[in-house]
Amino acid sequence: MWFQSEGINGINVGNITNKNAYLEKIEIKTYKLIQRSYRYMSDRVYIFDTTLRDGEQVPGCRLNTQEKVEVAKKLEGLGVDIIEAGFPVSSPGDFTSVVEISKAVTWPTVCALTRAVESDIKIAAEALRFAKRPRIHTGIGTSPSHIKYKFNSTPEEILERAISCVKYAKKFVEDVQFYAEDAGRTDNEYLARVVEAVIKAGATVVNIPDTTGYCLPTEFGEKIKYLMEHVDGIHKVTIATHCHNDLGMATANTLSGLMNGARQAEVTINGIGERAGNTSLEEVAMILKSHAELNLDTNINTKKIASVSRMVSSMMNMPVQPNKAIVGRNAFAHSSGIHQDGVLKNRESYEIIDPKDVGIDENAIVLTARSGRAALKHRLESLGVHMEKEALDKCYEEFLKLADKKREVVDEDVLMLAGEHRSARNRIKLDYLQVSSGVGIRPVASVGLDIAGEKFEACASGNGPVDAAIRAIKKIISRQMLIKDFLIQAFDKGSNDVGKVHMTVECDGVNHNGFAANSDIIAASAEAFLDAVNKAVVNNA
Repeated sequence: MWFQSEGINGINVGNITNKNAYLEKIEIKTYKLIQRSYRYMSDRVYIFDTTLRDGEQVPGCRLNTQEKVEVAKKLEGLGVDIIEAGFPVSSPGDFTSVVEISKAVTWPTVCALTRAVESDIKIAAEALRFAKRPRIHTGIGTSPSHIKYKFNSTPEEILERAISCVKYAKKFVEDVQFYAEDAGRTDNEYLARVVEAVIKAGATVVNIPDTTGYCLPTEFGEKIKYLMEHVDGIHKVTIATHCHNDLGMATANTLSGLMNGARQAEVTINGIGERAGNTSLEEVAMILKSHAELNLDTNINTKKIASVSRMVSSMMNMPVQPNKAIVGRNAFAHSSGIHQDGVLKNRESYEIIDPKDVGIDENAIVLTARSGRAALKHRLESLGVHMEKEALDKCYEEFLKLADKKREVVDEDVLMLAGEHRSARNRIKLDYLQVSSGVGIRPVASVGLDIAGEKFEACASGNGPVDAAIRAIKKIISRQMLIKDFLIQAFDKGSNDVGKVHMTVECDGVNHNGFAANSDIIAASAEAFLDAVNKAVVNNA
């Protein structure tokens, strides 16, 4: 943050990062004022990731210690400032995970969660003994509901317990974070009393959670603002947000908190967490990157977001919804013809984020019945197929017919269409193919070929339907041909999807590669064989 001033005791302070050079020239009282102002105005937002603690509380998301360490290392590479590694007192597994993560990561702060209970705090401190930068995260509920029903206590007793737990944690580590659970539904005046008390007790970070996801963004922002304006000593600590997504406002609340003075955002990868989840790391990081006018920066290497998202999704068995912001598979997908044309002309027409900024190679032009010629041409060219206008028009007509049958036309479909266009110029063409096969009967294939305008037919049996089809073709084409390689790639996305066949055929001692794609794998095999044969015919002509 640049802090320019001509009016502080007549001295030009200049860049605040050079404050030590001016320390002797400025009265101590004035310097402290500048220091407090700088902290409040700091543009650095610290990312506190709780994927391994709050995120893992989702049913079915349990990770073992080795997996947690692997995720923690990825979070370190992503640029996360604080990793909440677990709740050590909850289980031996959590305790061990905090120990091993503390050993595995180098520069991030490693944090362990506790209740406002001395035994919790002591065990957390023990689990953190190998951490280079240990932090104990302790706290207690402060809302009327928590005080009355969860603790059967009074506001004054809760206040004393809050002070006591911070002081006890301070005996083990210098960095103590206090959480006021359900702060979102806590009266601001009482919350301010608690926050001020724990700061005086030694807290370095104070977490203001919207535990139930209840607050409106304006309400949560005003809560942070109230604390910044009414708590003595608040500029000496970092205020954190921890928002849940029960009403779909976790990210909005987090941003509102940051815009009103909070400087730590508690998040999870893919927004996983209790109930409807937490604020997602990727959303906060990309919002701040996209809105430079907020003057709020993180240490996140955004180009690693997509890979970390996929890893967490896979390891925790938590699929990412297709329309999830930033990391959903449709986040950079366009199916409308108008949108596709706009994006192909200028990405910024419909995209505010470059996919490469989050580690995705490119946007996805999803081919559907709504796509135009420009989208089909773009996809063909990206696959190495170039067509003149007349050929493209014919291919587009076939594309629309196929698109009406399928929800999405994939690359293999496009290659099939391109193959049909190419095969139309081949000397040998497949007129028809009929195969009979089943359990207990020998497969038989009937084939019709068009060779330079002349029609030929043949039948053959084989060890399987593909073998029968190839044998029938060989009966018509009386040349010595040997299949050397035969690769079938089947896709399991649905019954309408396409299989690809790659085939190497030896003819007169020379290998020729054939390719075909078809929703019928037997037809694709026959077409791939003929593709290789046609290349042999051309080469020998």
